[in-house]
Amino acid sequence: MSRVMGLHHVSLIVSDTRRAMAFYQGVFGLERDDSRPDLGFPGAWLRLADRQIHLLELPNPDPVIDRPAHGGRDRHVALSVSDLDGFAQRLREAGIAFTLSRSGRRALFCRDPDGNAWELIEAPHDGAPGPAP
Repeated sequence: MSRVMGLHHVSLIVSDTRRAMAFYQGVFGLERDDSRPDLGFPGAWLRLADRQIHLLELPNPDPVIDRPAHGGRDRHVALSVSDLDGFAQRLREAGIAFTLSRSGRRALFCRDPDGNAWELIEAPHDGAPGPAP
């Protein structure tokens, strides 16, 4: 039987790869994956544990203004993090707005410079992924 085995990567449209890389490397602390082939347009791949984030510098067909202020009310990608308070401090230092999760769990929502929403969820101390939303 055919079945989904897991998530391989997430692709995001960005308007400026350098600006996006400053966010993903500087704030999220991700490393560039230099295995990206020449795809005929600018972009970058980033390592996310054993997965990847693909940044695609292409015209965005979606509106980037008038998105919900709270990323939990918009499409988003959720990441497990080890220290939510540390990420909140990094976001503050970078001048990036965020909102706390309204679910009651230790989580926050922020946006990259292109309006892509992210949820950062503090992982339990034992490394288990924690309850689903």
